[in-house]
Amino acid sequence: MTTSNAASQAGRRWAVSVTAVIVAMMAIQMSSLGFSPLLPAIRKELAASYSQMGLFTGMYGLIAIFISLPAGILAARFGERRMLLAGLGVTALGLAGLGLTHAYWLALASRAVWLVGYRFAFICVFTAMAVGTPEKYRSRTMGVLGAMAALASVIGAPFGTRLAEWVGWRGGIFGFAVIAISGGALFAALYRPAATGSAPARASHPHAFAPQSLSALCNPVMWGLIFLGLINMGGFSATFFVPFAVESVFGLNARESAAIISSSYLFSIFLNLAVGWLCDRYSRWNIMILLAALLIPASLAVLSHDLLLFRIGTMLVISLGHAATNQIYAICGAVLTRDEIGTGMGIVGLGSGIFGYLGPQMLGYLRDSTGGFTAGWLFVAVAAVASLADLFLLRAWSSRIRTPQPVAI
Repeated sequence: MTTSNAASQAGRRWAVSVTAVIVAMMAIQMSSLGFSPLLPAIRKELAASYSQMGLFTGMYGLIAIFISLPAGILAARFGERRMLLAGLGVTALGLAGLGLTHAYWLALASRAVWLVGYRFAFICVFTAMAVGTPEKYRSRTMGVLGAMAALASVIGAPFGTRLAEWVGWRGGIFGFAVIAISGGALFAALYRPAATGSAPARASHPHAFAPQSLSALCNPVMWGLIFLGLINMGGFSATFFVPFAVESVFGLNARESAAIISSSYLFSIFLNLAVGWLCDRYSRWNIMILLAALLIPASLAVLSHDLLLFRIGTMLVISLGHAATNQIYAICGAVLTRDEIGTGMGIVGLGSGIFGYLGPQMLGYLRDSTGGFTAGWLFVAVAAVASLADLFLLRAWSSRIRTPQPVAI
């Protein structure tokens, strides 16, 4: 086989594997964010308070805190393909349990099973994407992954809502379980993992770190990235609490809240692609700083009682945070060796878990305490400021540890 034919075959192999990873991401993401318009109906039937619904949604973060790092370590130990398929199976099991339950605490237990599976699959998705993509394309493929995850949310919200209109919210949940099983079957058929010990080329990226010999658990940059979970705390919280805000502030129904969420993730598709392209050409840190800076006025715009301004603020909070989060995983893939990427993804996932739990919990608590959403949205704005400060610190640290040849991210 000639060199050109071998290169062409390798290119097709990683492109097909990237497609498989995208399919898996869409399968888990349709339910993860798409079920949010069903929350008011779930709350009413289960007679739950806003604080209880904050726990129900914010449990994502709580599960992620405990599961992310073990998921990354197990992906490194047993392979991302095997663990991702297991995660999809457990996700479907948890969704089916939620669709059958009639009590809040049983619903909470089913949600926990769902999220354990989701988190394993989620960490393995980013691990598979990082190990199978050449460095010069990594930000773009992470951007495409984020765009397709956003598309899954755009599809998922109206998909669940329409099923709920026909057969109730339980039918929407069962529909998401079927999607998870179907996505797992397609992933199993298409994904072919990279050979153990292989690493995508890094030198072709003009802003890449040289992979550091430190383990992921001992790398200070990786632990600094934990706090960047703040950058999407507002977007994650808004996804689940916009339906409540839309209902109580503007008097709109589930279909209207689904339209707001879907339009936000529709915009996120294009933003993810643009940010991925920019991060492959320019400093990743500088692009991330720009995203965090834009999040501050966007978070304040959600305070408005003007519906148009509220829509715009929601769209920016969700899409900016979503695009930034995908590039955190690209940074992780750039600073670690092949064998450490799975563990690194778990560390990054730990950060998103901490703040994914804190955000909805605080919004639910502040809503019950104050009777409105103003305090919660102000809390989101403060989180955006904190993420901006963290990015400046990480950029300064990275400039100290860079090697003479490649420049800093």
